[in-house]
Amino acid sequence: MKNFIKHFIVLITFISLFGCPSDDDDCMKTITIPQYYISLGQSYSYDTTLEVPCDFAEPEEPQLIEPPILENFSFEILNFNFTPDTGNNTSRLQFQIKLNNSNNYSINGVPIITMNSDGLEYSGSFSKDASVPCYQIDANSDCILTYDKESSLDLGIINSIQIIKVAYYLTN
Repeated sequence: MKNFIKHFIVLITFISLFGCPSDDDDCMKTITIPQYYISLGQSYSYDTTLEVPCDFAEPEEPQLIEPPILENFSFEILNFNFTPDTGNNTSRLQFQIKLNNSNNYSINGVPIITMNSDGLEYSGSFSKDASVPCYQIDANSDCILTYDKESSLDLGIINSIQIIKVAYYLTN
């Protein structure tokens, strides 16, 4: 009989401890996932927040991702002028592009322009050499990317350049 009572008490204790669901099952936490992407040889960080169960392990190493492209974005070419030969052994590229952020939040990033140069299509950021680089655009606002640069003709003469499209890659 003592053995029966002893087993009964152990059984009740076991059921009490492990049989009832815990309130921690609904526990959620917000974590930051470090991410980065590489565009045109430059690395950009981009962190994402995510709600996960409390027992979810937080990532330690940054994850390589595709560049996050801004949605609700548009652009307008206000001015574009390419001079193949200025007479000073240089070509000159000038443009002003209005970048529109139609979102209800400010953004940080870099505009990426795709151009066609004598039939060769390429993408790049011209912000580094721009007088107005547009690394930040306020909510429901715009920025005019302003670029004016001469380049040596020593590498060859380019006859024509066209802007194909503009995208805005987000950074933190």
